Amino acid sequence: MLPARRRLLLSALAFPALLSALRPARAAPPALLLAEVYRPGMPLAGWWISEKYDGMRARWDGQQLWSRGGERIAAPAWFTAGWPAQPMDGELWAGRGRFEFTVSTVRRQQPEDKDWREIRFMVFDLPAQAGPFDERLAALKRLLPLPEAPWLVPVAQQPATTHAALMALLDKTVKLGGEGLMLHRGASLYRAERSGDLLKVKPHQDAEAVVVGHVPGRGRHAGRLGALEVRTPDGRRFRLGSGFTDAQRRHPPPVGATVTYRHDGFNASGLPRFARFVRERPDL
Repeated sequence: MLPARRRLLLSALAFPALLSALRPARAAPPALLLAEVYRPGMPLAGWWISEKYDGMRARWDGQQLWSRGGERIAAPAWFTAGWPAQPMDGELWAGRGRFEFTVSTVRRQQPEDKDWREIRFMVFDLPAQAGPFDERLAALKRLLPLPEAPWLVPVAQQPATTHAALMALLDKTVKLGGEGLMLHRGASLYRAERSGDLLKVKPHQDAEAVVVGHVPGRGRHAGRLGALEVRTPDGRRFRLGSGFTDAQRRHPPPVGATVTYRHDGFNASGLPRFARFVRERPDL
């Protein structure tokens, strides 16, 4: 039997390796095409419309699923069995209004089969496929669906026509519980950056920011969160004081977390007007 001091030393040496094994595998964030916001008045000829799925962005590299932040997604083996070796860009999605369920399922390092049975990978692009989106879309239609993996779904696309028709489709989608629409320029190449070739179409504006502080509440919110102090990617700071449930005020997103907020445009200083909290984004 090993002396107690040596056993303690070996345990200490092994502990970092054990922690490393328990942590999710990480890599550099995958190179993804990111969307800008649709502005009325632009010509829509040559654009494609699809639903904006309120799920978790993911990229299949031909062997493994990765989150937008570069975290390996521990999907069950059956979920990705038989998938093409070709990289695919898409959204892991459990249905309209089920964002929290999707994120909690996908981020779990010990996957639950019963929960993953409700997840679909909605594929909207082939990043490694040469040519403009028109050609990539045609290639995607040839690649999918797969009878043996019905949860691997090519996103339906339709040609855009007019602003009025786009707004009518947006209204219909939102009334059915959808988040919004996406516009993709047919002549565009896949560029791993934020680009005007891909646009979000939503009934409101939203964005992400990082929590940098908690402001204590007063009055009926005394003893819990009053507001989050957040920082935008360009370094602007402001506060989010509305949109929280009582539970979120008792247990607010921690400093360093990314959150989504909704707003009504920008004021003269460049800060968002009437900004309100929507949700924490553990997937970012």
